[in-house]
Amino acid sequence: MITLNGKNLTLKELQAILYDNATVDLDENAKMLVKKSRQAVERIVREGQTVYGINTGFGKFSDVNIAEEDTRQLQYHLIRSHACGIGEPFAEVVSRAMVVLRLNALLKGFSGIRLEVLERLAYMANNRIHPVIPQQGSLGASGDLAPLSHLALVLIGEGYVWSNNEQVPAEEVWASHNLKPITLEAKEGLALINGTQAMTAQGVVNYLAAEKLAYDSEWIAAMTMESMFGIVDAFHPAVHEARGYKEQMDVAERMRNWLAGSQLATKQGEKRVQDAYSLRCIPQIHGASWQVLGYVKDKLEIEMNAATDNPLIFDDGDTIISGGNFHGQPIAFAMDFLKIGMAELANVSERRIERLVNPQLNEGLPAFLSPQPGLQSGAMILQYAAASLVSENKTLAHPASVDSIPSSANQEDHVSMGTIGSRHAYQIIENARRVLAIEAICAAQAVEYRGVEKMSEALHEKWQEVRTVVPAIHEDRIFSKDVEKMAQLLSPTRN
Repeated sequence: MITLNGKNLTLKELQAILYDNATVDLDENAKMLVKKSRQAVERIVREGQTVYGINTGFGKFSDVNIAEEDTRQLQYHLIRSHACGIGEPFAEVVSRAMVVLRLNALLKGFSGIRLEVLERLAYMANNRIHPVIPQQGSLGASGDLAPLSHLALVLIGEGYVWSNNEQVPAEEVWASHNLKPITLEAKEGLALINGTQAMTAQGVVNYLAAEKLAYDSEWIAAMTMESMFGIVDAFHPAVHEARGYKEQMDVAERMRNWLAGSQLATKQGEKRVQDAYSLRCIPQIHGASWQVLGYVKDKLEIEMNAATDNPLIFDDGDTIISGGNFHGQPIAFAMDFLKIGMAELANVSERRIERLVNPQLNEGLPAFLSPQPGLQSGAMILQYAAASLVSENKTLAHPASVDSIPSSANQEDHVSMGTIGSRHAYQIIENARRVLAIEAICAAQAVEYRGVEKMSEALHEKWQEVRTVVPAIHEDRIFSKDVEKMAQLLSPTRN
């Protein structure tokens, strides 16, 4: 069980919640802060003070006062009107992450929401009640209003929940658990939907997938090195210490470990003096992507524990400030950076695939790794597919964060588009995984022509793992099935 307090949730802990079904509990001190914050909201309503989001309209309607007897109805109008999500729903794991992250943010005690609402969010996480949340419709400021409204709809019994890949009305789900939908009070609707949890949830899922793929890209590249009689001198520690980037040095060390004992890897001058960049510069290229991942991880772990709604309540209600923590610019930049880093891992992988299949570059391997060149095409179109994916990535990598469209009658005149960036990052990672799956298929085939008994012990184990899902190419077949099986082997759900 992982105890949430709004302060120190880590990516490792969230990974356990998302993929290992770890349950959540609420920190006792955090509960006290939540109660104090709620008491402040109730006092403001009782005394008739005018405070944005508690007894006013929203956005451009912030100057419209709301009578005390209408503050509850205001919450329902807010959630229903803002539930404008469009398109295909987020993956269920992203929905789960949104529930946990919104719960964690509200536990900081700055939002004025009742503890019973947070306990219901925890119940949802622990009982796998995952809202159906459309992916499109968020500008990334004021937070992820549309996606989070679909999450809030489930709490009030008006949305839909995933159940065995089917969409089931939330009201039916609550009835099956012998529970009634939550009745929202003043400010609670705004507290639930004014935040960055859609872009951050997708960002976390992106990061976890990207991190695993970055590690996998190294053994795949090392297998290609063996297939191409790659020169290991390029990974000598002195080379990388001379430049000074830790990530580059780490990749070089892991490449040396993967290739240790290989009878296929070569030294300078044995076959040639130096390799092409896609082989020789693996530590420099992959290392730079690891630098991106480090930046993204840092920003995500801050945002996972951030108060991102508005207004925020401090000093037991004596200080209530309308600010802009809902603005998704930090995550928008992080996701755009992640897109570039992962697109480059795919770019260099595709170049290695070309070297494996091109008879002018592959050191005597059969053309396109075909068992009967001419009669059979072998891996020819696998390279086409990889080229298509990396080209698509180049368009997806265009930064979403450089765009902004004013909204709410120009009151919200600059927005982050962070959720778009996060969604596009996911697509790039999915494409990159398939490019690297293609490289793994080609490298595993190529190394068989060289002699698998000459592989390093570590890479031989990986070759055997590949062969559990993708058999050797003895005859042309429908390779798209192989790509999907290999991509599944590289997915973050596989340990």
